Amino acid sequence: MTREVTLANALATLGENPGGGADLPALAGAPADIGAPSHARLSKRKKAAVIVRLLLSEGVEVNLASLPDDIQEELTVQMSQMRFVNRATLRCVVNEFVSEIEDIGLSFPSGLEGALSVLNGSISEAIATRIRRQGGVKLTGNPWDTIAGLDAARLLPVLEEESTEIAAVLLSKLKVSKAAELLGNLPGKKARQIAYALSLTGSISPEIVEKVGRSLAEQLDAQPASAFADGPVERVGAILNFSPAATRDEVLQGLDEDDATFASEVRKAIFTFANIPSRIDPRDVPKITRDIDQAQLITALATATDDLADVVEFILGAMSKRMAEQLREEMENLGNVKAAEGEAAMNAVIGSIRDLEASGEILLIAEDE
Repeated sequence: MTREVTLANALATLGENPGGGADLPALAGAPADIGAPSHARLSKRKKAAVIVRLLLSEGVEVNLASLPDDIQEELTVQMSQMRFVNRATLRCVVNEFVSEIEDIGLSFPSGLEGALSVLNGSISEAIATRIRRQGGVKLTGNPWDTIAGLDAARLLPVLEEESTEIAAVLLSKLKVSKAAELLGNLPGKKARQIAYALSLTGSISPEIVEKVGRSLAEQLDAQPASAFADGPVERVGAILNFSPAATRDEVLQGLDEDDATFASEVRKAIFTFANIPSRIDPRDVPKITRDIDQAQLITALATATDDLADVVEFILGAMSKRMAEQLREEMENLGNVKAAEGEAAMNAVIGSIRDLEASGEILLIAEDE
């Protein structure tokens, strides 16, 4: 348990039942009453205000953002109404506060959203979404922290659908790297409009920015959870990557007839053995061939010699001369390769390349539009 959590819970406990106990005159603002009654007559709300004021005066950073909004507001108003506390009262309040902290053995988050945050990763996203809807949970805390933690793919539709002013506020609250990534994925005209709108955000009040953030966070939270990690284009492309060439061509032809736009996107997502020269940097070839089983690489190259000779020459040309000659010799010794074995070997090479891309070790070159 962190010190911040313990402190917040202890303050929340002291802040409960604000009417509990009679008000202490010395803390109501009259200097003449400073030495009067004992701390036992002080309301819990005032005790919490005393502790916060003491910690701040000692230079302690007090983070109360995790407390409910009403308690934060009550503490602020209470502090504005208080003036002086005598040493005896202060000592008693501090002792009570320390006792509260020492008695806390385990803290639980506030509200349903707090519980969902703690259980994040332990329960399924579908269950979490259903609980939020059934409980009518509203996001708490800083909405921009929630938005900043989302990936670019989740935020991109918001930029595309919202007004340029809202999009400009959103980009202004993100890290520069993520904002640049999102702006780069927008059509040129939309990107220019948002970039211009950024120049007009200087006069926006913090309250408006807070409202925009909360609205966007609730909008994003209301989006239904997807059953699939990837979109339909990526899923179809991944399937066709490892399908026989004849099947792949037939499916793409059918997609052209049913939905030419979708077919075009799928073609861009597909990465086959024939795409290696156009989408692999020659400097990455040694890294790729090092991670591929040597027998599968030789089989794949031997199979591609007739119909995909340019791919074979690209791969061998990016290797050292000695290694290329050794592979050519082993390809000749292999003789004829069955079509099924050859296609399986080429798919194994593609699978290895995809794994390297997923791990960030290599980057595939984007195909020209």
